[in-house]
Amino acid sequence: MATPISIQLNPSILSFPSNSTKAQFFQLNDKFLLKPNLSSRQFSSSLVASARLVAAAAAAASGVVETVEDKLPADLHVTETQEPNSRIRLTVEVPTVVCEDCYKQVIKEFMRRSKVPGFRPGKNVPEDILVGFVGKQNIQNAVVEAILKRTLPHAMSSVTRNAYEDSIRIVTKFEDMEKTYLSLNCLRYDVVVDVAPEIKWKPDDAYKNIKVAVELDSDMDAQRASEKELIRRHKSLGALKIVTDRGLQVGDVAVIDISATTIEQDGSDAKTIPAAESKGFNFDTEEGDNVLPGFRDSIIGIKRGETKSFPLVFPDSWKQEDLRGVHAQFTVACKELFYRDLPELNDAMAERLLPGCSSIEEVKQALLQRCLEVEQAAKDQATDNAILDQLYKMVEVDIPQSLFQEQGRQLYGAQLLQLQANMKLNEQQLASLSSPRAVNEFLETQKENIISIIKQNLAVGDIFTRENLQFSTEELVKEVQNSIQEFQQHQQEYDEDRVKLQVQEVLEGAKVLEWLRENAEIQYITR
Repeated sequence: MATPISIQLNPSILSFPSNSTKAQFFQLNDKFLLKPNLSSRQFSSSLVASARLVAAAAAAASGVVETVEDKLPADLHVTETQEPNSRIRLTVEVPTVVCEDCYKQVIKEFMRRSKVPGFRPGKNVPEDILVGFVGKQNIQNAVVEAILKRTLPHAMSSVTRNAYEDSIRIVTKFEDMEKTYLSLNCLRYDVVVDVAPEIKWKPDDAYKNIKVAVELDSDMDAQRASEKELIRRHKSLGALKIVTDRGLQVGDVAVIDISATTIEQDGSDAKTIPAAESKGFNFDTEEGDNVLPGFRDSIIGIKRGETKSFPLVFPDSWKQEDLRGVHAQFTVACKELFYRDLPELNDAMAERLLPGCSSIEEVKQALLQRCLEVEQAAKDQATDNAILDQLYKMVEVDIPQSLFQEQGRQLYGAQLLQLQANMKLNEQQLASLSSPRAVNEFLETQKENIISIIKQNLAVGDIFTRENLQFSTEELVKEVQNSIQEFQQHQQEYDEDRVKLQVQEVLEGAKVLEWLRENAEIQYITR
C-alpha cells in the first residue's frame, strides 16, 4: 500500500537531470536550502558567500512551504497524465502573477540579508544596485527555486494521498525552466510520482473462493519425529567403542570412503559420479533410510580395512534429478568400525534425556508435544504458501518502479542481515555486499520473485481493507519493539517510522492469512 504523505520537500525531489546547466555550486540540502557541494572549492570565497545568500533568500522567499496552506495569488494549471508502472506525470504551469510574487519575495529577502557597500543592513537598496551586487544569474536561480518550493505542494495536492514516499521527481531540466521564466515570465515544469496501483481481481471476489491442495512431506509426522528424537538423545548418552572381532551390523557406526562410477549400458567408458563420492563419511546404520536404497544392505558384514564393490540403481524419486535411473558401481572402503555402548533406557535416565522430566513416559509426551507444535507450524506454513501462490495468480497489478526498488532492497537487506548474523562479516565484506552494483544484481536476478511478493502483499492489504480486519495496538507496539531490538542487536541503522509500517504490514498479513485459512477450501495431500 502507498504511504500517505504530506509533501515534505526532499532534496532528491529537486534533483534535476544530470545534464542540467544549473549553477554548479547550488545543491539542495536537508533543510531545502542551497549549499556549496564539493565542486565549490573551485570557486572564489565571494562566490561561495553569494551562493549562501542565494540559498537563504530562496528559502525565506518561499517560506520553505511544505503544505497547501500557503495561498497563491493565482491558481496553477496542472495536467495529469497516466504513465506505465502506476506513475503519474504532472505538467505544471505557474502563471505570471505567482512568479512575480515570488520574485518580489526573493528581492525582499536579498535586501534584508545583503550587506551592500554604502547602505545600512536592512535598509532599502535600489533594485538595480541590489541586482548588480548579488548577480542577475544568482537572483534568477533563487527565484526559480522559490517558485518550485512554493508551488510543488499545490501541484501535488491531487495525488499526495496515494503517492509513494520518495518517488516524487521534477524531470524538467533546470536550464529549460530558467529559459521559460526569462522569456515568458512564467514557469513550466513536469513532475513524476508513483502512486498506489489499482488491484484487479480475476474475478472480482476471487479470494473468497480459494481452493488449494497443500502437499505435506511424509516426514511431517509428529509421532515418528518424537520417536526418532528420543533415539537420538539416547544415543548421545552412550559411548562409541571400536569393533575388533566382527563385521558391520545394524546399530554400528562406520567411517567409510565412498566412490562411484556409472555403468554404461552401451559399453562406453564409465564416468565418475562426484555427487556420490565422500571421504571419511560417518555412516550410522540405524539411519539407512537416508541413503540410496540397497546401500546399507550391500556393506553389512564389511570389516575394518576391507573394501566392497557393488552395483546400485538410483531410484526415479531421487532428489538429484540428473541421477535418477542411473546405474552405478559403488566402491566402499571401511576405515573404522564402532558399536554403541548405550545405558539402559529407564526412568533414572529421564532427567538426562530431557531436563525437568522424571520418567521415560514424561520424556516421550514432552517430545511428542514439541513435535506436534513443529508439525502444526510446518503445516500452517505450507498452507500459507499455497494460499499466497493462489493470490499471486488472482491479481493484476501495474507495479510502480519505486515499490519494486523498495521491496527488493528490503529483501536484500534482510538477507544481508542474516548473513552478517551467521558469518560475522568484516567491514570490507559488508561494504562490497552493500555496494550499488551488488544490490542491482540482486534486483535483476530476483526480479520475478520480488514481483510475486509485491503482488501477494498488495493482495493481502486489499483483503485486509475489504474484510475490515483489525489487530490490537498492543500487538503493534510489541512487534515494533522486537524489531528495533533486533536492529540494535546487530548494530544496524533503522528508521522507526519505516519499521512501524513494515510491522503493520506483517500483522495485516497474519490476520488476512488467518481469515483465508478459515474461509478457503483446503485439501491436504501427503507425498
